[in-house]
Amino acid sequence: MISTKIYATINTNAFSKKVENHMHALSLYFMFYNYCKIHKSLRITPAMTTGITDHVWELTDIIDLIPEPEPEPEPKKRSPYKK
Repeated sequence: MISTKIYATINTNAFSKKVENHMHALSLYFMFYNYCKIHKSLRITPAMTTGITDHVWELTDIIDLIPEPEPEPEPKKRSPYKK
């Protein structure tokens, strides 16, 4: 099994070409770690330990929190070229 430090290093070096994308990937990972992953020593998630939630989240619960992207505005039409 791959450790979390190695996983973070692999994500940083291989997959994040932009800082913004790196932040999004880390945010998803932290949400998964705290809300979905049951830890061996705790036998529950860290979010359940602190009382933030009362159940183990599914990945679909996290995906539902992601807002829909706003549609891009249509570009202005350019007028014909005049010499």
